[in-house]
Amino acid sequence: MARLLLITPARNEAAHLERTIRAVAAQTRRPDLWLVVDDGSDDGTPQLVARLAEEIPFLELRQAPSRHAVAEEDGLALAAEAIAFNAALENLDLAGFTHIGKLDADVELPPEYFERLLSSFAADPQLGVVGGVLLERNGRDWEPTKIPVHHVRGALKLYSRECFEAIGGIEERLGWDTIDETYARMLGFKTRSLPEVTARHHRPVATRGGTLRGRARHGQCAYILRYDAWWVILRSFKVALQRPSILSGIAFLYGYFEALLKAQPKVEDERYREFVREELRSRLFAASSFFRPSGAD
Repeated sequence: MARLLLITPARNEAAHLERTIRAVAAQTRRPDLWLVVDDGSDDGTPQLVARLAEEIPFLELRQAPSRHAVAEEDGLALAAEAIAFNAALENLDLAGFTHIGKLDADVELPPEYFERLLSSFAADPQLGVVGGVLLERNGRDWEPTKIPVHHVRGALKLYSRECFEAIGGIEERLGWDTIDETYARMLGFKTRSLPEVTARHHRPVATRGGTLRGRARHGQCAYILRYDAWWVILRSFKVALQRPSILSGIAFLYGYFEALLKAQPKVEDERYREFVREELRSRLFAASSFFRPSGAD
């Protein structure tokens, strides 16, 4: 029988967290244990979690290791989420769970979210990482964010325990939510986002600290993840179409080349590097084949 552990790192999330908690409490398949890890909030986040834990039996409040946080710091660049996530796993026996999930404190899940994800695992034993697609507000409408089917957003991902243990958990560095799934595929697991399973994201992707800062952070990630410059340059044209247009692409390139010039630490595993290069070449070839006229060969 499946047993689900859910972890939510949270820092100053009082504006959204109750909505997130109520949505999890309303799941058709609830977590067996949900740890919300407060990372030094000063907006009432821990008090909110403690109050709701009195009525939700599977919800517990934990504290992340203390750190000297400052208002201007980029918590995502410092991998604060990953550090808090790993802190929740300390002194916890994962053998009591079959699946481990991460959920951001500003995501509102549909009632059947975990039921549908666990059904996906049951239907495909090779599946190692799975998640839904984030919806973000565009005026009055909620629209899906565009991601490759093999990528699962760090905001709402679920691992099989076998996969999670095989990849050694998550790394405490920027880009962890791509490093983990890349290693999963290297080890023969499938990773997949399910477009038919959506969740509302109440803070747009990559906007913490400002949109352009988020675009630059994604460029920085590309360097850490060992993406070659040719891919980054091609990718920048697509990023440039996002708002604010043009500037988004420039910020993306800036983040990549700034990390390059500063020789920022990146994934040093050569097997990982070769795997990433082969995946990028395969995807580029597949894309070019899609646009090639029939009979062009």
